[in-house]
Amino acid sequence: MSLACCLPIIECVYCLACARWVWKRCIYAAGHESEDWGLATAEEFQPVSRLCRYILALYEDDLRNPVWAPPGGYRMDPDLVVLRKDYDDTGGRVTPYIVYLDHENADVVLVVRGLTMGRESDRAILFDNKLGRAPFDGGYVHNGLLKAAQWVFDEEHEVLRDLLEKNPTYTLTFAGHSLGAGVVSLLALVAVQNLDMLGNIERKRIRCYAMAPPRCMSLNLAVRYADVVNSVVLQDDFLPRTTADLDDVFKSLI
Repeated sequence: MSLACCLPIIECVYCLACARWVWKRCIYAAGHESEDWGLATAEEFQPVSRLCRYILALYEDDLRNPVWAPPGGYRMDPDLVVLRKDYDDTGGRVTPYIVYLDHENADVVLVVRGLTMGRESDRAILFDNKLGRAPFDGGYVHNGLLKAAQWVFDEEHEVLRDLLEKNPTYTLTFAGHSLGAGVVSLLALVAVQNLDMLGNIERKRIRCYAMAPPRCMSLNLAVRYADVVNSVVLQDDFLPRTTADLDDVFKSLI
């Protein structure tokens, strides 16, 4: 049989294979990945709701009269906010963040806000990434998010060290949403790599809660730092699971 006669058959097989791939992608539910996982206890989940309230506080103009915190929810005590930095303070290197001294939960908390699509500086952070550009501790991380995380650490590690030295039993928690979740995930890695700059605190005192984070580190790093970084993903949220380049994803959406 000649090659010309085989081509229609090859094309049909190829089209069927593509159709099968598209069909499986359309019916795929990311929640299946976790269907065999155990349920979190109330104690394990408690920090999530508290830290989500703190993330919402970053969107408040007046922490003493919050719009986004319903009665009975966790609220930031404005008197315990150690510092608060907005876009003017960060120069667009990272989204706004707060350092908060949470006495009730014996916790020093650094919270980073999520992506604002209307801000070019936020998009620049997210799109600053190419495969293999940013090696880190034997793996690879998102280049723009690493630069943002490193900038925050360089700016605030002395503040964090002083707070931890004054409160030696407190934990150090990083929390963020969306773009901020990616920043704090890598900020936690940077902190673990530089414990001496935080007063040589123990690794087990550092925690990170990343709410809907973009994919920002290679699998080997995710496994190695699983005791520190907790990713919180709502059901089938596609962004934390997408394998596509984030630049392509957001340009397609826009």
